[in-house]
Amino acid sequence: MPNVSYFLKLLYPYSMDFRQLRFARAFAFTILEINNRTDVLPGITLGYWIHDSCSDVQMAIKIALQFENGLDPVFNDTNSCLKSATVPATVGDSTSSADKHQFPAFLRTVPSDHHQAAALAKMVKYYGWTWIGAVRSDTDYGNYGMAAFLKAAQEEGICVEYSEAYIRTQPRRKLERVANVIRRSTARVIVAFVHAGDMKFIIEELAQQPLPPIQWIASESWIIHPDFLRFNICTGALGFGFPRSVIPGLREFLLDLSPKQVLESPLLTEFWESSFSCSLKGRTGSSEFLRECNGSEDIRALQNPYTDTSQLRITNLVYKATYAIAHALHSVICNETQCDQTIKFAPWQVKLFSVLSAGWEDKLRYGIAHYVQIHQVVVFNLQASKTFPCSHTSDLIHADLLIVPKSVCSESCPPGTRKAVQKGRPICCFDCIPCAEGEISNKTDSLDCIRCPAEFWPNMKQDGCLPKPVEFLSWDDTLAIILTVFSITGAFMAVCVIVVFYRHRASPIVRANNSELSFLLLFSLTLCFLCSLTFIGQPSEWSCMLRHTAFGITFVLCISCVLGKTIVVLMAFKATLPGSNVMKWFGPLQQRLIVFSFSLIQVLICVLWLKISPPFPFKNLKHYKEKIILECDLGSVIGFWAVLGYIGCLAFLCFILAFLARKLPDNFNEAKFITFSMLIFCAVWITFIPSYVSSPGKFTVAVEIFAILASSFGLIICIFAPKCFIIVFRPEQNTKKHITGKVLS
Repeated sequence: MPNVSYFLKLLYPYSMDFRQLRFARAFAFTILEINNRTDVLPGITLGYWIHDSCSDVQMAIKIALQFENGLDPVFNDTNSCLKSATVPATVGDSTSSADKHQFPAFLRTVPSDHHQAAALAKMVKYYGWTWIGAVRSDTDYGNYGMAAFLKAAQEEGICVEYSEAYIRTQPRRKLERVANVIRRSTARVIVAFVHAGDMKFIIEELAQQPLPPIQWIASESWIIHPDFLRFNICTGALGFGFPRSVIPGLREFLLDLSPKQVLESPLLTEFWESSFSCSLKGRTGSSEFLRECNGSEDIRALQNPYTDTSQLRITNLVYKATYAIAHALHSVICNETQCDQTIKFAPWQVKLFSVLSAGWEDKLRYGIAHYVQIHQVVVFNLQASKTFPCSHTSDLIHADLLIVPKSVCSESCPPGTRKAVQKGRPICCFDCIPCAEGEISNKTDSLDCIRCPAEFWPNMKQDGCLPKPVEFLSWDDTLAIILTVFSITGAFMAVCVIVVFYRHRASPIVRANNSELSFLLLFSLTLCFLCSLTFIGQPSEWSCMLRHTAFGITFVLCISCVLGKTIVVLMAFKATLPGSNVMKWFGPLQQRLIVFSFSLIQVLICVLWLKISPPFPFKNLKHYKEKIILECDLGSVIGFWAVLGYIGCLAFLCFILAFLARKLPDNFNEAKFITFSMLIFCAVWITFIPSYVSSPGKFTVAVEIFAILASSFGLIICIFAPKCFIIVFRPEQNTKKHITGKVLS
């Protein structure tokens, strides 16, 4: 019979947890399988000792150190094992979390928790959960795992409302505090990096009171643990578990138990009696069961975690770990033909060969576990990597498998608003501030609003920029139509007066009022009425230059004619004085020269204006923020006010002269009518200045047109309406005697 040269120890953590018992029996099965092989450790029989760690990491480490130092008695049920001072390797505890820096020979058959933590953070980010709670076991496993997760979560922009630690050895008030924090929180997603034993206490405490729906994100320790399937609040939990495997022959080994075999092991005895609620015959010691087992008990009929081999995940890790140790020992002490059990080796050698021979590429895999409903857990085998999801994403997010809840501190800010972090709170807690006037945000959760380009303005939702509407006094504008009607009406009136005067050009009233200047004045008034039309329509280069220069020249021509008529009236009465020959200096030629000279000055001013800095079309973006005003920029402001100033000076001079001649003896004193017309003209243009400066947009142009039309109507009505009335309706008064006042009334 081969010598038993080495003992392997498995530390069993729970007091009669049938699932953990399966792990222990899988360990024994693996040892038996290795001992029956001829290609691994030939000629050497491995022995083992299974010890209860009481689910305490410190206890597990203590016992492991005792094993390694040879302080624990060697188990020998065959009397054929050679006693060894030390044990080459220890398997377990299943919840081990020893610090790698303290124990460099400590290896795990599961991926690093750093990978799991990073993958959990990716999962949380993938589903848009930015506001979460965090619960961890107050052990190295929970503390280091949660620290890695929180670091990864921060990089993903995930905020943590709270982070609580708990271990089942703490007082109950600590458990109640953790449960109350969870109940009061607003986070609907909780990441639990917790041992299964600790998590069971937390879930049972939470289940005592109604709890809002919670999405659990679980670490591998409890996500595939069958005990949690019975809790409704765990339904829908997501996490990373280990891939399912098949171990040939294991189920037959687990079920191949007889009462005699059971009695040889206290663990199996407790399992048997607990499963069938009876006391085995021949058992020494007390038993809590009064009924004695009658031999009809069938282990194959049991349905419990021990007999369930459909989800061999951690069980497979025990299997692989045991084989890894066997292969490592084989590499150290065996050659191609035989093994030398006298070879001494250091622990690091076993560690090295464990890594090389254990098939680690298979162990760097996690599966995404999802509690679909009670009594069912679905696991998708995905490669744990730096990105999530890694593959088979469509399998994970089927609607019938997962209804994604929401867990955010603040709802997403819609387009048209920006995020403003709430003072003293995490960055995930923010207010949605509407964008300022003229600014937009065109995406969800914008940090800043952007200003629209100069010629654009935000829409009503402030999530896009639209071209600003362009405003000018267009031809189809109601105001423009009204002004056009008055302009054409005024021009038509001037033409009608010309026709009347031309037909009665030989009548005394026409001849007495200087017919040549009258016709020139009527022509200039016609141009004044029509020049107002150049102010209507979209400004262009030619219209901007034409409207101001045409207005300035025609009005000076008009005022020059009125001024000439006023001077002639004054001089005519001066000529009646004895010895006066003043009229020879104010004949028709001089009158034309007066009109030409005054008009020429305005023409020169306009030419200089157009030459130096002419008016031009301009988009006014400042007056209105939400629309563009198309207007004519004056170019040279001095030029514009020089034109207006010159017209004002002539009008004021004309008014003074007409005022002086208003009381001259004549039945039809034209100076009196000129005085009224100039009074109206000056009043209109004096009020025009403040109105022009303060009027917004297209109304600026409307005010200018109104001033032109009002002053033109004032001139034509005051000067020509009385004459036309006499010519048409009082022809008997259109005589030289009546005009000179020689007819007695």
